[in-house]
Amino acid sequence: MASSAITVLIVDDEAPIRRFLKATLGVNDYRTLEAETGAEALRLMRHVAPELVLLDLGLPDMDGLDLIREIRAQGPVPIVVLSARGEEAAKVAALDLGADDYVTKPFGTDELMARMRAALRHRLADRGAEPVFRAGPLVVDLARHVVTRDGAEVKLSPKEFAILQELVVHAGKVLTHRHLFRTVWGQDDGDQTSLRVYIRQLRVKLEPDPSRPSHLLTEAGVGYRLVS
Repeated sequence: MASSAITVLIVDDEAPIRRFLKATLGVNDYRTLEAETGAEALRLMRHVAPELVLLDLGLPDMDGLDLIREIRAQGPVPIVVLSARGEEAAKVAALDLGADDYVTKPFGTDELMARMRAALRHRLADRGAEPVFRAGPLVVDLARHVVTRDGAEVKLSPKEFAILQELVVHAGKVLTHRHLFRTVWGQDDGDQTSLRVYIRQLRVKLEPDPSRPSHLLTEAGVGYRLVS
């Protein structure tokens, strides 16, 4: 394995899952560290700086949400949560606390790798990448406040642009309904029906087939994600 390989910290109290993740990530040229508890994860992070954390919320010694708070207090390392089915509220809470994404168990290898790559790209973008989002014929230039599709400018309302801007800034990351209400409307909660209307309008203007969106995706019960 190359010395430049990305280091991933796996935090999960189930040994079979840790073994599976270690083998899967190794085949894909990632280095891995393992922690069975939240305390062990924090100890490892003090001595080694992983470039991504895979975190199961069900830890034996502390709430996984509290661990996200601790990790976020230390820095911007990407966090991808591994969640069990039926934990919608926990997913929303994890994302609101600063997790970059979540993968629902059981998960496929291809999905996990894609979510990890997206989280890593998002953190690189945070370090100063050009504020331009490109996805085939769709181009969003935040600096110029210009959106084009197939080379033609797309006219957006101020609220539509504000929502799209937030999604572009965090491209690849799931943004919860609460996050969008807080950043776009300046409040912690709001009318989700109204938000869905704005998302539908954006899809009509930006997607080749609004009924089958390929860029502006819904994460059921959680929020929205912009992908390329």
